[in-house]
Amino acid sequence: QVRLVESGGGLVQPGESLTLACVASGDTFSGYAMGWYRQAPGMEREVVAAIRWDSGKPYYAATVKGRFTISRDSTANMLYLQMNRLQPEDTAIYYCKAEPSPGTPGEGYWGQGTQVTVGS
Repeated sequence: QVRLVESGGGLVQPGESLTLACVASGDTFSGYAMGWYRQAPGMEREVVAAIRWDSGKPYYAATVKGRFTISRDSTANMLYLQMNRLQPEDTAIYYCKAEPSPGTPGEGYWGQGTQVTVGS
């Protein structure tokens, strides 16, 4: 079974940066899309960034485009999310997701999440 474990969350001040990491195991992830989702209290879970594992082609939600960078290290099965100029609205639990069939949102695997809190 695919396993995803997120890390790197924490408390930061507005305008600061944070990098999240996701350790993926259980597959080669060839053909996958890998992504970061977030869920704030009382809100629906939303995709913030995604990347094709093989090609590295990224996708960003409009709310984070220009501030966040998604990347992966295929040799280490690592997925990263570099978050810059963080704002209070970015506060959420961030989840790593592995999607074996891009374009089929009903399929995939989730990590347990890591908390990101932005505030002073």
